[in-house]
Amino acid sequence: MQLTHGGSNAEAYWAPDGKRLIFQSTHPPYGCDQIFIMNADGRGEHLVSTGKGRTTCGYFLKDGKHIVYASTHESGDACPPPPDRSKGYVWAVYPSYDIYLATDRGRILKKLTSAPGYDAEATVNWRTGRIVYTSLASGDLDLWTMDSDGSHKKQITAAAGYDGGAVFSRDGTKLVWRADRPPTPERMARYRELLAANLTSPMKMEIFVADADGSHARAITNFGCASFAPTFTPDGRKILFASNKHDCDGRRFELYLMNLDGSGLEQVTSFGGFTAFPEFSPDGRRLVFCSDRGAKQRYEFNIFTAAWR
Repeated sequence: MQLTHGGSNAEAYWAPDGKRLIFQSTHPPYGCDQIFIMNADGRGEHLVSTGKGRTTCGYFLKDGKHIVYASTHESGDACPPPPDRSKGYVWAVYPSYDIYLATDRGRILKKLTSAPGYDAEATVNWRTGRIVYTSLASGDLDLWTMDSDGSHKKQITAAAGYDGGAVFSRDGTKLVWRADRPPTPERMARYRELLAANLTSPMKMEIFVADADGSHARAITNFGCASFAPTFTPDGRKILFASNKHDCDGRRFELYLMNLDGSGLEQVTSFGGFTAFPEFSPDGRRLVFCSDRGAKQRYEFNIFTAAWR
């Protein structure tokens, strides 16, 4: 089922009751991503971010009445400048991003982060209430956790390189995320050069898993390509993720499923374009994802749901 039609829509995540989705979208009159909530059938879409700056990574808290998302709005109403693509395909890690707690109607209640530099990519474990996010507070792009009121912040990764897009298993005992751990001095120098310009390259990322406190971290892919947007299956036994391993360094991404040790790899989608950001519904019966399947123009990405069997 296609829920959005036109624009650039991505990172849709379920409400705890499975009746709504929070997602980011760029479409008129907004010049860059804002956060919206819609019903699970695609109706009732409404803005829940400020409409100012750029936003990313909205997620529901366990009560279904509150959300978190990252935004640059405090640094200005306008969209921040796009990343410098003369440096290749890079993502901007805007230092003006901070994470905010808001109601599901969009009223900001609290700013949860205030350290200098990038703070974004937050997700929430509904069983424990803990938030995991990516922060530059240590001087590198590491994973941190905090309570839903912003207290008890703790750095849980420290290896040099980018760690991001993390999610907990449903029981709150494990984490999965994407990471770029540059393996050579040349790659590390490139990573640090980009980071100094508030940029990072997403084209060489592997999937990592660890215990919820960051211990026993290990890579479970070694494709040398771009693998990202991992999520646990509801039973916690497998990981679903997006990868271009079939088109390394290309723009075609499909969904893949594997065991927690990286074995048993199987391809789940074969749409031939870009498909990513999967998440299982709370009852485990449906999957939400982003895809350019059937797009009518370049850079059009829509939100879809499908039955999971």
